[in-house]
Amino acid sequence: MAAPIPSTDVAALAARRERLRTALAGRTAFFFAGRARPRNYPANVYPFRAGSHYSYFAGVSLEGAVLEVGPQRTVLHRVPPSTEDALWHGPGLEDEELLAATGVDALADVADVHRAVEAAREPCTLPAVDLATRIEQARLFGRDWPEPGPVGPDDLDEVDRALAEAVVELRLRHDADAVERIRAACRVTHAAHGAGVAATTPGVREASVRAAIEGTMLAMGAEPAYGSIVSVAGEVLHNTTYHRTLAPEDLLLVDAGAELDGWASDVTRTYPVGGTFLPEQRAIYDIVLASQQAAIAAVAPGVRFRDLHLAAARVIAQGLVDEKILLGDPDALVEAGAHALFFPHGLGHLLGMDVHDMEDLGDLAGYAPGRSRSAQFGLSYLRLDRDLEPGMVVTIEPGFYVVPAILEAPHLGRAFAERKMVDLDRLERFGCVRGIRIEDDVLVTSDGAEVLTASIPKAPADVEAAMAAGGFFQPA
Repeated sequence: MAAPIPSTDVAALAARRERLRTALAGRTAFFFAGRARPRNYPANVYPFRAGSHYSYFAGVSLEGAVLEVGPQRTVLHRVPPSTEDALWHGPGLEDEELLAATGVDALADVADVHRAVEAAREPCTLPAVDLATRIEQARLFGRDWPEPGPVGPDDLDEVDRALAEAVVELRLRHDADAVERIRAACRVTHAAHGAGVAATTPGVREASVRAAIEGTMLAMGAEPAYGSIVSVAGEVLHNTTYHRTLAPEDLLLVDAGAELDGWASDVTRTYPVGGTFLPEQRAIYDIVLASQQAAIAAVAPGVRFRDLHLAAARVIAQGLVDEKILLGDPDALVEAGAHALFFPHGLGHLLGMDVHDMEDLGDLAGYAPGRSRSAQFGLSYLRLDRDLEPGMVVTIEPGFYVVPAILEAPHLGRAFAERKMVDLDRLERFGCVRGIRIEDDVLVTSDGAEVLTASIPKAPADVEAAMAAGGFFQPA
């Protein structure tokens, strides 16, 4: 394994572990880094990324490691370096360097972690998403966990639930070190989007634009925080195919964010391939932008994120009423869920070490105690329902999509058409619009908000100017 690169200030790591130690009141937590997964044969593996909960408290990426945070001390259980590791992957950190990089009290062999679990008064852990790691944890702790995926409160016993709640409480609000690292990831994302604009021209394939974006991330020492979405089929929310050729009348939806030192960014812009928005495209783009700007302007401590979502939905509903696509009173349309025919997802999510931060814990992280998901189509996809607090970083990403399966569904599009709440014939005039989304990363401050990705053009005139200039560059 290559030498791990310290990714967090040691004082910040120590402060996080001390806060966790206080919250656990005598329990001992074990965080698993996980292992690389083979693509086909054992030596050909996917790139390794340590588990986020582990990384938040350990600060270095060590395959196979387990971090023990106990009442009195912190121990990093790691795979001892070997001659073969040095041969194939280069030298790792010496013990003294690893202790200095992490600030832990001691190092130990990961083969002995079972003894540490047995000796702990109330050992606790959080189930990994990776199946192999989850099986390893279940054996060590005698747990009976479900298949990989998000976990809910009912999946955790009392001590693991206490750990999950403590970790959520810590990671919801970012410390200064985390904020600076997210800022750095956002700067890489700015450059990557600029390179993507430079590559966007009629006749090229989506794959070429994606390559320019992700190549810039790699050149700056980062990597994609998630599977980049670079598509003229913007109505497919998580589109990860890149075979289409760009035409002058297309809109190219680019949802791409860099991960740097384990910290994520997440930005979406929608670019006119021909350089300028067609009139119908501009009309819908303006609605989505107005919705996003209204939501960002309302971000402040104490504001409920669900209320931001509904406010953004009302702006979209009003704009679509003005365009005679939706029919009726905007408030009544939102209450009925008619806006979700075109804006079916939630306004945004938490952002941090994970692009959807802590979603491995399901709604335990995204929803405040006592709150649960709505059953209404659209609103049921809202990933975050907490009151905002200083230090939180959230995405704000409304959109407009024309999804035939939704519009043709008897209980959705056809039902609202029968109720005279949507004019599907009028919608055909906007056939040049398939999907538009505008997304920024927003830090909640003590008196409002700071848009961490504000330098990436999104006003229509600025987008068109960037297209004419052949890209944009990192501000000074």
